[in-house]
Amino acid sequence: MENTKKAVVLLSGGLDSTTALHLAKSKGFDLYALTLNYGQKNVVEMKKAQKQVELAGVKKHFTVDMQMNQWGGSALTDDSIPVEEGHPDSDEIPTTYVPARNMIFLSVAASVAEAVGAQDIFIGVSQVDFSGYVDCREEFIEAMEKAINQGTVCAVADKKPIKVNAPFINMTKSEEIKLGLELGVDYKYTHTCYAPVETPCGKCDSCLLRAKAFAEVGIADPALS
Repeated sequence: MENTKKAVVLLSGGLDSTTALHLAKSKGFDLYALTLNYGQKNVVEMKKAQKQVELAGVKKHFTVDMQMNQWGGSALTDDSIPVEEGHPDSDEIPTTYVPARNMIFLSVAASVAEAVGAQDIFIGVSQVDFSGYVDCREEFIEAMEKAINQGTVCAVADKKPIKVNAPFINMTKSEEIKLGLELGVDYKYTHTCYAPVETPCGKCDSCLLRAKAFAEVGIADPALS
């Protein structure tokens, strides 16, 4: 008998999305992973995403090309904007913010969810240990869920609303890693560096936040061993 409990998980191949994938698995969902190739300079994450798909036993993996580098506006997508050294405690929005990225990602995830009959979307954002991105706030997640359920037939006509799960929204990265380790996540196959390099640069916001989290947990980062 087919499992009717399905979830679409936004999976970049980074630490957060990978933990979200395995958390959804632990809750008994059939997993539909969604990876977006949005024109980012660093595509190493996408290789890690494929590995995590295999490890988690994903039912179907969707990879969508959406070339946001056509309009740029971010150090992650625009060749004219370098990835700067990180300052995670700064109040300024960093150049690595990608305009409306999570708004676009969640919209695509909603379309996939409605098509496959999933009533849950998982996204690994946090408003605690983050770089000040406005699309990682709880207010934004709640607003997107409301918009999704005003614009999908499954919610409006069929009375089957879609829930946007952001389980780490109020968790620190170290708390998230502890949870992931309990779930058996192999963080060796994750990559979160913003720089377009195979080996993490160790200097960008993402690398600094990750290093801080693993230090707080008291273990070496498996991806660096």
